[in-house]
Parts: sequence; C-alpha cells; structure tokens
Amino acid sequence: MTHISTRTLDCGLVLLVERMDGVRSAAISWAIPAGAARDPDDRQGLAAMWHELLLRGAGNLDSRAHADALDRLGTTRGWDVGMLSLRLGLTLLGERVLEALPLVVDMVRRPRFEEAAIEPVRDLCLQSLASLADEPQQRASLAARSRHNPSPFNRSGMGTEDGLTAITRDDVVTGWHQRAVPVGSVLAIAGPVDADAIADRLNTLLDGWTGSIAPIPRAPALARGYAHETDQSNQVQILALFDAPPESHPDCRLERATAAVLSGGMSGRLFTEVREKRALCYSVAAGYTTEKDIGTLSAYVGTTPERAQQSLDVLWSELQRLATPEGRATPEELHRAAVGMKSRLIFSGESTTARAGALTGDYIRLGRARPLSELIEQIQLLNLDELNAYLARRKPGHPTIQTLGPAALTPP
Repeated sequence: MTHISTRTLDCGLVLLVERMDGVRSAAISWAIPAGAARDPDDRQGLAAMWHELLLRGAGNLDSRAHADALDRLGTTRGWDVGMLSLRLGLTLLGERVLEALPLVVDMVRRPRFEEAAIEPVRDLCLQSLASLADEPQQRASLAARSRHNPSPFNRSGMGTEDGLTAITRDDVVTGWHQRAVPVGSVLAIAGPVDADAIADRLNTLLDGWTGSIAPIPRAPALARGYAHETDQSNQVQILALFDAPPESHPDCRLERATAAVLSGGMSGRLFTEVREKRALCYSVAAGYTTEKDIGTLSAYVGTTPERAQQSLDVLWSELQRLATPEGRATPEELHRAAVGMKSRLIFSGESTTARAGALTGDYIRLGRARPLSELIEQIQLLNLDELNAYLARRKPGHPTIQTLGPAALTPP
C-alpha cells in the first residue's frame, strides 16, 4: 500500500513523501534549481562541477569524514545534472532516514567547496568533455539537441571547455547559494517512512533557509533541419528529433504510446522494418522525453557507411507513415505497447529509488506528484481509435536531423 503526502515546509521547500509498506529501503530525491540551463553563458560547466564538488565534504566534515558518516549509515548516493535541476539521489534503510537527514541537508546548505578540490574537479570535467571523441552516438545526440531545443535548454550538461576553464571558486560558491534555495526545490522520499516525523525534522534543520529562483528565459532553437559532422570511422550515427507534447499536455500519454509502438523492443516497428526485414543497421530505437514545457520524440539509427543512406530513408519513411491510413497502429501493436509500458511502471513501483525520482520529476513538470495507480489507469484507457486519430492529426513541427560519419547523407 502506498500514500503520497504533499506539503510545503516552513522555508518554502516542497516535501513529497510516499509511504511504501512491505519494503525496507528508502530513497531520497532532492531536486535543486541549479541545472545546466541556469549556468551563465560564459560559465557553462558550473552544474557539472557542482555534480562532483557536492560529494566532497559538507558542514563541519571534510570530504573523507562526510563520506565515512554516510557510509556508516549504509547509503549509496550521487548527484545528477539535468537542464532545470541538479538532483541528489540517496538510498538507505528506511529506519535510518531521520538519522541521515542532517548529513543530507548539509550537502545542500553547507557544502565546503574547498579550494584544493577545485582544480581536480575541473580536470575531471574537462576529461569528460574530451572523452566525447570516443562516443560518436553521444556526440551526435548532443549536436542534434543543440540545434533542436530552445536555448539554454539545448546544452549538454557537461559544460564547455571555455566555460569550465573560466570558472573560479568564487563562481562555484556564489552561484550555488544563489540557486540552492527552498522555493523552487523539491524533496521526495519514498519508503517505509513517517511523513510527519520527516517534516518535523526538516523544519528544524532548514530553519533560516530562504530564497527563491526566477524562471529561465528561453530563446528560439538555433537551426533545425539537416546537419552533418564528419567523423572518419566505420560507423554512421543518424538522429531525427521532432517536437512532441510536454508532460502537462493531454496528448502526452498518446505520444508515449506512439514511441512504444515504434520502439517497444524486438517487435517494435522500427526494429522490424529497419533491422529485421532489411538488415540495415546494428541499432535502431525511438524515445520520448519531456520537460515542463518541452517534449521531444527522437529516433536513432546506428549503421555502416554503405547502408547509411538507405537506413535514413527507411527510418524517415516509417516515421512519416504513422500519419497515413496504411501506417496506422494495429491492435497487436497497441496491445504490445500497453503491456510494455504497464510492466515498466509496475517494476518501477517496486523500487523506492524509481518512485522518489518519479515524484520529483512529476512535481517539477506538472506541479503535483502522481500515484502509480493514476499512471497505470492512463495506459488502461488507451484505445486504438483514439491513438490512430491522434497519429492522423499529430504535428511534429520542423524536425532536426543529425548525422555523424565519413560523409554527409541526402536528407529527406
């Protein structure tokens, strides 16, 4: 049995607690409005550096002492860089959550950001950037996103070489305290925990914490259409990005079903048409991602130079065919898509880590947290006529096509 408690603490922080009976672990997901989209233009990489520095000491404890204290409580932890938020994820036994909260709060309110850690962390971030040379699929994905999404939501999250090089310790400290504020932050805890006890403990620990964050201004996308990056290898990366409904839009569930029809495993339409029937590629997939005001459907093919043009042509043909009577979804496709989506939801519902992350994600994108039962009901309400009517009226906007390989292709 689960129950979601939503409350705003005295400082303005939104606290979400989902009580999950029958499990022993608990997970904490704390989203701070300090994502890559908030980095200053000439300091891109601040979020990436915080990602490392926030695990290197807090409060009165240096890096080793703070890590040892968390280890004694049996925690696993880490920070993730998103566009809107920097998210702390932590998992431990539910009975130890109250004991861990002072250490967790110190990571947000009182990180040490020691001078001696700045250069090693900068070097790590620069090495991560340099490693993209060996990750062609990721490079192609970042290149496509940089042209498709509105600025500053088109950033990589890894920063830039110039931005990372320019960052000073003062930038790190000042920037963090400007962004690590209660109004705009969301803290979710899932597991066998008591919401009232957690709220009382946090109100004490967060006493005196103040501040709010302004909305992020956005500019139009830079340049959609086709672009190619030359890479002398025996692989070709092909990506196509399309506008899709944001999470708050009523059509979101139908777009999610569309992505599942296209790419729901080895029976997915793209796998069947591009790989199984024609043996054109070694990898093909589609995915649907959402932010508060942005949704994107992406399609990817990894292939060889000899088959690249035909792979792009067939991929494009299948994506366009969705809107035609001949390409409408079949009962079998909808059934497979619904079963897959429902299975993934049920599996995630058994994970406190997945549920805590889903709660913060929901609140940031929707302003509320959805119980698992609501998400499952959305899938159960899907019907074939509704899905095909959506595919017929769907308007994916001006697409972005990105290729990376030895030679440019002829775009559709």
